[in-house]
Amino acid sequence: MFDLERWQEIFDAIRKNKLRTFLTGLSVASGIFILVILLGFGQGMQNGIAKEFEQDASTSVWVWPGVTSKEYKGLNPGRRIQFRNENYENVGELYKKEIEYESPRYFVNNVQINYGKESLAYGIQGISGNFQFIENAKMAEGRFINVQDVTNTAKVAVIGRKIRNDVFKEVETPVGEFITVLGIPFKIVGVYGETEEREEERIYIPVTTAQKVFNGADRINNMAFTLPPADNFDKAVAQAVAFKAGIESYLRQVHTVAPDDSSGVQVWSAMEEAKRYFSLTGNIKFFFWFVGICTIIAGVVGVSNIMLIVVKERTREIGIRKALGAKPWSIIGMILHEAIFVTAISGFAGLIFSMGLLEIVGPYIEVDYVLNPSVNFNVALATVFVLIVAGTIAGFFPAWRAAHIHTIDALRDE
Repeated sequence: MFDLERWQEIFDAIRKNKLRTFLTGLSVASGIFILVILLGFGQGMQNGIAKEFEQDASTSVWVWPGVTSKEYKGLNPGRRIQFRNENYENVGELYKKEIEYESPRYFVNNVQINYGKESLAYGIQGISGNFQFIENAKMAEGRFINVQDVTNTAKVAVIGRKIRNDVFKEVETPVGEFITVLGIPFKIVGVYGETEEREEERIYIPVTTAQKVFNGADRINNMAFTLPPADNFDKAVAQAVAFKAGIESYLRQVHTVAPDDSSGVQVWSAMEEAKRYFSLTGNIKFFFWFVGICTIIAGVVGVSNIMLIVVKERTREIGIRKALGAKPWSIIGMILHEAIFVTAISGFAGLIFSMGLLEIVGPYIEVDYVLNPSVNFNVALATVFVLIVAGTIAGFFPAWRAAHIHTIDALRDE
């Protein structure tokens, strides 16, 4: 039931102690504000890391040769490992059921590329058609390399969107145009786009063409795979770990590399890396929660202390109320109402300000590994209600003390 006189008393008490009430409310509001901002940035870090892994397929596994660091079976360390087509084909056959997409890569280095009279300084890579799905490349124009191109060692090329914007400004579309590599014409059949501009500075050609035309023989520089989606994140990680271990074991055995020599054959798994980063962000978010809650506790303790002061100041008034027949719960209610009011108003003020700040500023924040800091409104709102409950508990003990002051002692108080 709404008690107008009770509210008038609360507002009178606040008016008489404006600075004290403001500072108490500020400590509570700042606690909620800090917690929401920290949680927002925790989510922003998670968003940023997720975006980093969107550049390639989330289940991608990349394999490349290195240099041995240990002596093994009479062979000296320092040997440079070279992958061959046979290695790629055997891996595909051994793990046929585990692999979703696969592609070799051969880098064409130190070649002159021209478009008309213009010289181009971009990298050329020989790949298979599946590389589009491994790299998450989106076609902007035309098509990607396909199976026929690889089978027929076709002289076709797919260029990145940045190359299209830098070199082919004067034409409506580069599809159908020709570039020359060491004087050999390659027909452009498509333009792809990537999430990062630097990855659009590549020219892709069929791997068979790259090996045959540019003296690659059967050599490849690395291999890329994706694994089929799993039911959940943990299963996907376990699947990636098993595949990584199997492929490492096979390639080390084939190239006579010591089982514990991690530099001879190197394998990178997106899922394992994602797990590492997400575990890190989980720990950071836990730390943010801890800091935010400690700040809120400091605010609640401030409310409790202020209520103790209020009780002390109003001891004589409480004694008069009790002498006139006020019941203990009436006294407790009087003190609690003020504590709850200050806590609730301050908590919602901190919530609204922090959520508004994240909503306005969040989308424009562009920091490495931080993207669009935000927080779930329901979580933030629940935090405010928990704060109000905590404020109620904080105010209860001073209120309980006030209710149990002896009437005679209260009336004697100066």
